[in-house]
Amino acid sequence: MLYTLILIALVAFIVIATSGLRLHPFIVLLAAAFTGGLAFGLPAPQVIEAISQGFGGILGSIGLVIVFGTIIGVILEKSGAALTMAETLIRLLGRRFPTLTMSLIGYLVSIPVFCDSAYVILNALKNAVAARMGVSVTAMSVALATGLYATHTFVPPTPGPIAAAGNLGIGTNLGLVIGLGAVVALVTALTGMLWANRFLGRGDAEAGLLTDDGDAIATDDAFEAFRKTHGALPGRLAAFAPIGLPIALICAGSIAAFPSAPLGAGAVTSTLKTLGDPLVALALGLAAALPLLPKTERRAALQDRVATGITAAAPILMITGAGGAFGAVLKATPLADFIGETLSSLGIGIFMPFIVAAALKTAQGSSTVALVATSALVAPLLGDIGLESDMGRALCVLAIGAGAMTVSHANDSFFWVVSQFSRMPVALAYRSMTIATLIQGVTGIVTVWLMSLALL
Repeated sequence: MLYTLILIALVAFIVIATSGLRLHPFIVLLAAAFTGGLAFGLPAPQVIEAISQGFGGILGSIGLVIVFGTIIGVILEKSGAALTMAETLIRLLGRRFPTLTMSLIGYLVSIPVFCDSAYVILNALKNAVAARMGVSVTAMSVALATGLYATHTFVPPTPGPIAAAGNLGIGTNLGLVIGLGAVVALVTALTGMLWANRFLGRGDAEAGLLTDDGDAIATDDAFEAFRKTHGALPGRLAAFAPIGLPIALICAGSIAAFPSAPLGAGAVTSTLKTLGDPLVALALGLAAALPLLPKTERRAALQDRVATGITAAAPILMITGAGGAFGAVLKATPLADFIGETLSSLGIGIFMPFIVAAALKTAQGSSTVALVATSALVAPLLGDIGLESDMGRALCVLAIGAGAMTVSHANDSFFWVVSQFSRMPVALAYRSMTIATLIQGVTGIVTVWLMSLALL
């Protein structure tokens, strides 16, 4: 009980300090990490070590991806390529349902691409479409983030669902998990989109843009002025290449890394895995953006774009790293073991793995950790809760996935990637992103429960 009260107090402190007192999230998260670790009974040296490793670990995994993605975004805006992308997408899909468009793009892209990396890659496109259509960037950001989040937690080959399926003994029948997971993910993605629509009335269409050049996207008059100043806009292929190439490479790498080894174990598979690493893929995406630089004074232009991108990425990196430090401290405490032991004995069938995963996710921040830890904990209990068949195991994976998205808040790196790239105030991020993931998780487990009534 004491552990639960400490966690609630820490989360309340972060919410009040960042949204009420408007203190900088970087300082607040580090303070919460240090005081929280001591409150949980960790020795001070262990707390310091956890903060250092958590900060460095999250930046080691996604730091350069954020920097590359931000520089690509700056180049796309300054060259007019973001405008080309927005116009192309609007012509293709229309203006009637902007959040639905973003949600479905996220739903599809996050099947092979980790949601943090996918959001970074798609950020410039999302911002461009929001500004060009004059709709709230908050609404578009939540729609994209919840679409990405849905398939991230439910549909292999994302690592979390694959690991959970393996732990629950259904790793050889991933097709069943993919088929059922795609349905649950679609329901939760649409639920997230409906919540995002609540924010369509906000007058922040241009808030996510990184540069003054991006303002040319927003109105027809500015658009024409931009054309006169810069000349012809980049073509569609050149405009989409910096985001299309990383997505394609990561997709290919995910296929090559699939447990069934569809491409064998030779040089082709090894090469695709290397090229499909998000860091390598984003670096090649940056290379694909270089032709968008002006033909005159290209070196000076590149230096300017890189400097602007690094400046824009710096606060995102620091806040994301501090969130990783906070999550790492929580993982080093006995909190996860306490939650697992306390909740695993509940006799509530398919809802038991959901509750355990939701508690672990909310406590330590990582959806993947919640999926892996809960599936390992629940595996010996499948017979006791009536889920020992292949169908039961698949539904158990999905129940854990629903819990693993409930909820995204201050200890989740994805929360900070979404809020900082979208330039949301922290209080708004809690109202939009955090509540959206809560609604998604509850919708997900209700959907899985209804499936269990029909299929078991």
